[in-house]
Amino acid sequence: MPAVSKGDGMRGLAVFISDIRNCKSKEAEIKRINKELANIRSKFKGDKALDGYSKKKYVCKLLFIFLLGHDIDFGHMEAVNLLSSNRYTEKQIGYLFISVLVNSNSELIRLINNAIKNDLASRNPTFMGLALHCIANVGSREMAEAFAGEIPKILVAGDTMDSVKQSAALCLLRLYRTSPDLVPMGDWTSRVVHLLNDQHLGVVTAATSLITTLAQKNPEEFKTSVSLAVSRLSRIVTSASTDLQDYTYYFVPAPWLSVKLLRLLQCYPPPEDPAVRGRLTECLETILNKAQEPPKSKKVQHSNAKNAVLFEAISLIIHHDSEPNLLVRACNQLGQFLQHRETNLRYLALESMCTLASSEFSHEAVKTHIETVINALKTERDVSVRQRAVDLLYAMCDRSNAQQIVAEMLNYLETADYSIREEIVLKVAILAEKYAVDYTWYVDTILNLIRIAGDYVSEEVWYRVIQIVINRDDVQGYAAKTVFEALQAPACHENLVKVGGYILGEFGNLIAGDPRSSPLIQFNLLHSKFHLCSVPTRALLLSTYIKFVNLFPEIKTTIQDVLRSDSQLKNADVELQQRAVEYLRLSTIASTDILATVLEEMPPFPERESSILAKLKKKKGPGTVTDLEEIKKERSSDMNGSAEPASVNASAVSTPSPSADLLGLGAAPLTNSAPPPSSSGSLLVDVFSDSASAVAPLAPGSDDNFASPDLASSEVVSEEPADTVHDADELFHKFVCKNNGVLFENQLLQIGLKSEFRQNLGRMFIFYGNKTSTQFLNFTPTVICSDDLQPSLNLQTKPVDPTVDGGAQVQQVVNIECVSDFMEAPILNIQFRYGGTFQNLSVKLPITLNKFFQPTEMSSQDFFQRWKQLSNPKQEVQNIFKAKHPMDAEITKAKIIGFGSALLEEVDPNPANFVGAGIIHTKTTQIGCLLRLEPNLQAQGTNTNVRGISHTAFHVTLFERWGKPEAAKAHALITPRQDM
Repeated sequence: MPAVSKGDGMRGLAVFISDIRNCKSKEAEIKRINKELANIRSKFKGDKALDGYSKKKYVCKLLFIFLLGHDIDFGHMEAVNLLSSNRYTEKQIGYLFISVLVNSNSELIRLINNAIKNDLASRNPTFMGLALHCIANVGSREMAEAFAGEIPKILVAGDTMDSVKQSAALCLLRLYRTSPDLVPMGDWTSRVVHLLNDQHLGVVTAATSLITTLAQKNPEEFKTSVSLAVSRLSRIVTSASTDLQDYTYYFVPAPWLSVKLLRLLQCYPPPEDPAVRGRLTECLETILNKAQEPPKSKKVQHSNAKNAVLFEAISLIIHHDSEPNLLVRACNQLGQFLQHRETNLRYLALESMCTLASSEFSHEAVKTHIETVINALKTERDVSVRQRAVDLLYAMCDRSNAQQIVAEMLNYLETADYSIREEIVLKVAILAEKYAVDYTWYVDTILNLIRIAGDYVSEEVWYRVIQIVINRDDVQGYAAKTVFEALQAPACHENLVKVGGYILGEFGNLIAGDPRSSPLIQFNLLHSKFHLCSVPTRALLLSTYIKFVNLFPEIKTTIQDVLRSDSQLKNADVELQQRAVEYLRLSTIASTDILATVLEEMPPFPERESSILAKLKKKKGPGTVTDLEEIKKERSSDMNGSAEPASVNASAVSTPSPSADLLGLGAAPLTNSAPPPSSSGSLLVDVFSDSASAVAPLAPGSDDNFASPDLASSEVVSEEPADTVHDADELFHKFVCKNNGVLFENQLLQIGLKSEFRQNLGRMFIFYGNKTSTQFLNFTPTVICSDDLQPSLNLQTKPVDPTVDGGAQVQQVVNIECVSDFMEAPILNIQFRYGGTFQNLSVKLPITLNKFFQPTEMSSQDFFQRWKQLSNPKQEVQNIFKAKHPMDAEITKAKIIGFGSALLEEVDPNPANFVGAGIIHTKTTQIGCLLRLEPNLQAQGTNTNVRGISHTAFHVTLFERWGKPEAAKAHALITPRQDM
């Protein structure tokens, strides 16, 4: 029999537990339990009143029986009676029984609530603690209705003891998580923030958890917590371990509180107060410095605590994305973990660097670790770490390293874990398309991808390569030759047969002049694969054969014999049989001209969002507001273009020129493109129907999606109190030198942008994210151009769903054409109903003239020769301004490139100067511009000269906030030359 501790007094409970443990079988245990239940039931129903000790003992036995898995249907009233006891042990057992066994629908809930209220009003800290623990453990909606108004008062009361404050904060947190609508925001919210200054760190830790959760839903209510959190964090990270002895964990001062404070700060943008911002920067630098110090202990607990604070600090640095030095230091620190012996640290380092790779300030620093990441891909034993390495390679890829990264991912694909092969295939396909400068490399990559992992190449991948080959004249011959050679392998994957059949059917004539790839050889090669393929692929090959009849009349008889065979005309599959009959009849009765018309080469496909990218997004999960955070992190390969593939709209040419990007921004979508035949009726076109369709031009006079009233009319007076009009100038200016990010955010709505520009055309994706759990109704975003802006800028918008579910996002596409130079920006007006209240807000769309700036390379001699030619005062603008921040050369270069100009290195005789050149492309004209920045470090000033030629005025937005990612406005105006 186990020993009973002195003072316990529940000897009967110890005996019962011992008996249960000594039972030899399940039957013996049930028999002993039934005997005990009968005894307890008789005691509760007996005439003799039980004292507190007996009730406690029997209730404990019932609780133990319940925990063994047996149902308990009595004893609840006796447990409730224990709540009124003044003895701690009896009250404790009563609350424990209620927390475990009583549900929210119990008839005793009113009695329980009364007992809890009495204990909360008793001001006895022990009893208050028990009551608060019970409320949190039950956490039902009924508990929230009864006590959500009382607990905040206890939390902020001046005479509440520290232990009770801790329990109250965590109890309120539990109720808010289960029933947020029942926790009222009131005067207590401003007072609870000041708990961050409490002397008791336990209270601060609990309050920080509560404030962090509340601030995520109500950021405005708790924005004053930022300065207090920074102050408290500063005191922790600058203190010695002996200063916080009770809260020091293996020589790390208050690690849990530090992590919670850093998470709280991630709910807000960087502090606007320079003093608070500077103090926070010092804290983060201190944390990074401490990470470099030798460990004070060899215990794993020390390194875990130290690294937990470090990684949370890095998360905050990434979230703010405003301090280039901190971002680069964080990247270097994570780089040290990439080869750490601890697997978890390697995983976390790779995961964090994926996010760092999206920042314009740290992208280059991340790229320096490419060899280490590639090595991890080859040598890591843990598949999850290898997957993070793949993600990081995908994130750090740009035009400078695309071929190396794609090659390494293809090599890894041959031995990759089956669970991640499909995702790797999608990423390789996206990177090959996005960064393809030489499209022969793109074709080779996709065919190699099919060869290595054909089973994991989805239809979207091979559909996409066919679409691009058809849309590009310069790659069609090479694609036909390459796919013909690939089909000669003894074993070809069926996807390769599909690609080969389609491309040879369209462009086989381009290689037919070579005796090694004569028409008959092409046909025999394809037909040798016919019987090994599935029905849809056979249907495609039959379509290829009838295309051959038109391309190669000399093999018409051979093809007709195949179509006439019983295996085709009497095929069990109705689709194959119908095609064979119709194609045979067509080849027999149709004249050469009719055949040439019916079977002419496929016209270019209308460009839409890459279906491969859409599939990758779908694989990662449905679109939610968190996707907007990814947009915030995303970075284009060059800072003024190269975004994700999407829909386009132009009007001039039907075939993209070799200088266009993969999507051919100059390509016009054709509305009469005939789909190629297949077993599903449409081989290529239908598959893109799930993607964003091409944006249709607005009907004349339509004002549903595009309006041009006076700007004052966009500030609609709301029927009820609602959000005001937001210019968001600071965020707007950030987009001068970048194309992707968050344009606007408040507690209800987040607006993210992704855009790309090429010459005088552009395309912008606007993402509207509902941050609440309530639907937005009558959601109507409208792009507004002033009367002066309309002639210069053509905008076409696609309507969005008028209902936006809670936690979801909708996407709107805006196609842009710059007709002539302009100075204003369009206004995006958004109106919707939230919870019955009419909301109305307006923000500037960051469509500025420099978006149509194309970089131009020039030699030093050409630059200064041209510079001297542009000597007319009307062709030059000079602006001298004082720098607001210390000047950083790398940031200045990044801003010039992001602005759209080419950065001309070693052109100016003064190495401290910065020189740029580019051309503004509009529909009506092209405007050449030269730019010189001449810093005066002694005077902390900058002289900016811009020279150019323009038929009208050219408005240039320059930047003067050196050392910061934001751009302030310094306007320069080029006056037109009268003689041009």
